[in-house]
Order: sequence, then C-alpha cells, then structure tokens
Amino acid sequence: MKEFNINSLVRKNILELQPYISFRDHNEFKNPVLLDANESPFGELNRYPDSTQKELKQKLSEIKNISTDQIAVGNGSDELIDLIVKIFCEPKKDSILIMNPSFAMYGFYASINENKVIKLDLNENFEIVKNDFLKISAGFKPKVFFLCSPNNPTGNVIEDVEFYIKNFNGIVVVDEAYIEFSGKKSCTELLEKYPNLIVLQTFSKAWGMAGARVGIAYSSKEIIKLINTVKSPYNVNALSLNKIIETITKQEVTKNNIENTLIEISWLKNEFEAINCVQKVYSTHANFFLIEFENVEKVYKKLLENEILTSKRSPQIPNCIRINVGNREENTQLIKVLKQCKTI
Repeated sequence: MKEFNINSLVRKNILELQPYISFRDHNEFKNPVLLDANESPFGELNRYPDSTQKELKQKLSEIKNISTDQIAVGNGSDELIDLIVKIFCEPKKDSILIMNPSFAMYGFYASINENKVIKLDLNENFEIVKNDFLKISAGFKPKVFFLCSPNNPTGNVIEDVEFYIKNFNGIVVVDEAYIEFSGKKSCTELLEKYPNLIVLQTFSKAWGMAGARVGIAYSSKEIIKLINTVKSPYNVNALSLNKIIETITKQEVTKNNIENTLIEISWLKNEFEAINCVQKVYSTHANFFLIEFENVEKVYKKLLENEILTSKRSPQIPNCIRINVGNREENTQLIKVLKQCKTI
C-alpha cells in the first residue's frame, strides 16, 4: 500500500462538515439543571441519551484494549456501513468493491448513495482469488472494499486478510459480525499497522442482542472522528445502551451461549450429513450453515409449510439454503422435517 493520506480519500464536503456537539455530553457537571434541550421534565425516558456513548466505549476499551477514541457506536452495523460509504464515496463518481456472494447491505447503501458496486467473484470454495482482486482494484480503483469474514452467506473465513488490507489503495472494512464463533483472531490487532482499516463488530450475533441494534466500528482516531462527525447526534437510544452495558458485565453468560451454539453446530453438521436430500454441507465458522440440496425449491417449500423460516440463496448460489443454528428444540424440528424430504 502507498503512503496513506486519509484526507485524500474523504469527500470534500465531509472534511468541511462541523459535527453536532451536545453541550452537556462534552462538559462535566455535578448536579446540573437540564433546561438546554427542550426535553420534558416528566417521564421515565425524558432525557436524551449520551450522544458520545462514553460508558459503553470505556467498557469496550477495557475488553478490547483499544483506545476509546478509536471506537464508534452505531445503530446496528448497518448505520456504520452507510456512514462509511457517505464519508468516502462521492455520489455518481466513486465505487465500492464487495465480495460475491456476500452481505447484501454493502451494495444496498452504496446504491442509495449512487455509487457503483463492483463485485469480486469468489471461487468454488468461496475464497478470494488474489490476482482477480489485484486486477479489479487497479482497474476500477474503488474507494472502499467491504470484506466480510466469516462471510455471510457462505460461513467461511477469508484467509490472509492482511494481504487485502495492505494491497488496497483505499479503505478496507473487515466485517467481523460472526468472529466470536470462528475461533480466529480479530483484525483489531492490525489497527495500529494499517491506518486504512476499519473493523466492524456487532452485538446482534454472539451477544444475542439483535433487537438492541448496536454495532461497533474500530479504526484510527482520524476515521472514528469522521464517523462521529457524520452520525446522528443521538443515534443509539438509552434503552439499547443500558441493556448492552448490562450485558457486557455478564460476559460469562455470553461465553456460555457461544459454547452452546458451537455444540449445536457440531450436532447439526452430523445430522445434515445423514439426510438423503442434502448434497453438500459447507464448512462454517459462523452460527449458520450453507447447505446444498438435491431439490432446493421443494425442500424450501416443505420447510415453509412447517413454518420453518430459512434463507434460500438459490439462484445466486445454486441449490443452496442458508440455515441459522437454533436451540436444540428448534434444530430437532428442522432435522425432522428435512428427513421427510427424502420422499420428495
């Protein structure tokens, strides 16, 4: 990678943008009388939440050993993806690079921002072909590369992520939504080495807090400052913040939930491989499986008839369904229905 200059990648109007600053959140008061924000003096949730999410960032800083000014909090990772596109990509001019197949929302937010979406086709094992990556990066010169690892919907880890970070002349966003299930090291360890790196994580998966809608971005101080400049003032509500902070203090519960999920993954893999209509069970480092079926349309229909909701990936990934790992009762129900599919 060439010498990195963050300002050369940021949209000019973003560089000139002045952030909204909540006076009370940037000053220390002991017993203030709060008459500054037109709030109601009555009600259980009458006050705006901390716009800087100081307490959550402090707790994450202690857990991750990352400075608080290298952490941004979003209304789900979706908001952070949207903000990253808006910060670095000029509408109707710049492009992003995404793996194909991968998480659909990268392209969704780029399209909303009127940016071209360039797709890097994965090989038959859902791996990146390095020469293809180098050619496409050099040819199209995309501003942002979204790299999902473990990848959704394929479930596999992308190997040698550092190669893509150092060989991309733009921003590399490594989405680690499923990292806790993989047993792999987080790319947050590479933050000091690569100023063009942003690592996304979430409380929606391993932490079991999808309903709270809280995502986290880890990056350089300069990039985090830009994200905090562009984000809405009170982008994460007080209920979600309080619940996430409470959950963080119970890390043992989360650890147990991850271990139980891994047990179910192992059990499901054995069950899947013994079912007649299953053609292939792809290896996974996430909390879901990508399964190839003999007659995918009829299998999917059979699951729906039994009110089992899954994610059909065909025709993009031919004959495949992505199936989330549930609890033992849910998983048993799933296997029971799939076994009936042998007569289809």
